[in-house]
Amino acid sequence: MAYAHTIGARSYGFADLRDLLAKASPLRSGDVLAGLAAASAEERMAARLCLAELPLAAFLSEALIPDEDDAVTRLIVDTHDGAAFAEIGHLTVGDFRDWLLAHSTDAQVLARVAPGITPEMAAAVSKLMRNQDLIAVARKCRVVTRFRDTIGLPGRLAVRLQPNHPTDDVRGIAASILDGLLLGCGDAVIGINPASDSLATFMRLWHMLDDLIGRYAIPTQSCVLTHVTNQIRGIEQGAPVDLVFQSIAGTEQANRSFGVSLALLAEARAAAQSLQRGTVGDNVMYFETGQGSALSAAAHHGVDQQTCEARAYGVARAFDPLLVNTVVGFIGPEYLYDGKQIIRAGLEDHFCGKLLGVPLGCDVCYTSQAEADQDDMDNLLTLLGVAGVSYVMGVPGADDVMLNYQSTSFHDALYVRDVLGLRHAPEFEAWLQSMQVIASDGRLLERPAVALLPMVDDLAGGMGREGERGQEGRRGQEGEGG
Repeated sequence: MAYAHTIGARSYGFADLRDLLAKASPLRSGDVLAGLAAASAEERMAARLCLAELPLAAFLSEALIPDEDDAVTRLIVDTHDGAAFAEIGHLTVGDFRDWLLAHSTDAQVLARVAPGITPEMAAAVSKLMRNQDLIAVARKCRVVTRFRDTIGLPGRLAVRLQPNHPTDDVRGIAASILDGLLLGCGDAVIGINPASDSLATFMRLWHMLDDLIGRYAIPTQSCVLTHVTNQIRGIEQGAPVDLVFQSIAGTEQANRSFGVSLALLAEARAAAQSLQRGTVGDNVMYFETGQGSALSAAAHHGVDQQTCEARAYGVARAFDPLLVNTVVGFIGPEYLYDGKQIIRAGLEDHFCGKLLGVPLGCDVCYTSQAEADQDDMDNLLTLLGVAGVSYVMGVPGADDVMLNYQSTSFHDALYVRDVLGLRHAPEFEAWLQSMQVIASDGRLLERPAVALLPMVDDLAGGMGREGERGQEGRRGQEGEGG
């Protein structure tokens, strides 16, 4: 269906709903690269005015990507809750923006209607919103998840401790873990991106993390961020897997480029849940996303990158994850050129995810090729903290030496918690107090954390080698049996 809007004496036409959404999007390099962006600010405003008058119900009758061509579209259609949508079904996109901003639309109302909101509706209304609107609405959305601690409670901010090492050296990783714990980070997850693609390396890392968490009774979860098939193999071989990780995107073709399908994700979730390792909940999935992933795989089907990103959250919510985060500036300046575009994208992603009922965190990050710097990341981190982001990253020195990009540091987490009065996840906070790391007000104690000093020796001694030896023994038995 074609759309049009007139400004003065000039009429602007839009070929279909995909074109309308793309032309209404704030300027970003990825949409320009794809040939989808508005040609001028006036055309962009015409698209927004036209979009504001569009009934929300139009998104239920006009698919951006035909369901016969795309499993993600089928998932969105099949899981849409018509009863929840009935509360907002009479609204236009513009009315929906006003409804979201109304004081009467509180956290309970937003949670009630979330199953009736499609990713395309969320993307559409975000295109009509200023940054402050995105912050104000996202702050009202509460998505709480649990595994060994509770993520997403009001007034709380969790941190993923990201101790990556360029050679997967266990002692180097251990040093970063200790550094992060002593600075109060790790309540979201202790998550390692391995440099290797070796199952033996993954097993060593899983066992090290399991030994650490078990020996010190840390109320958090671990994750080794390798491909989902490796994690299924690890579970089959007895690995102590807490969370299953996978990068996902908003189209079937883009997910296929990652080597995954909805069926494979369901298999991985069932495998992880069968281990029953959670103590306060069973949210076992961890997903990462990022604007531009579908376009970089030539799998966007003519859909703008922010709408594709929102569709990825439609995939995520079908699997009840513990954690989902956009890696907002990681893919590069071809998709988000500068600090302004990265900040806008981070706020859009957080808003859309939370509106859809997804536990959204954000890797506040950029690459050295982008026209951005750490001041831009400070701005985005602060804005997301105000918006109620579930978690952010904690990287030693904010510089990931394995993945080669700039993120947020352990000290950045201290900053945003302090200036906004945010606390750790409650179970993790109690543990930090018992380990003499933080005081009752959540701030770091000035004296050393004596209770954690034995961890230095344990980590330096190669914690996790028992698990590695166990694996070697199993391999030897398998060889003898063959």
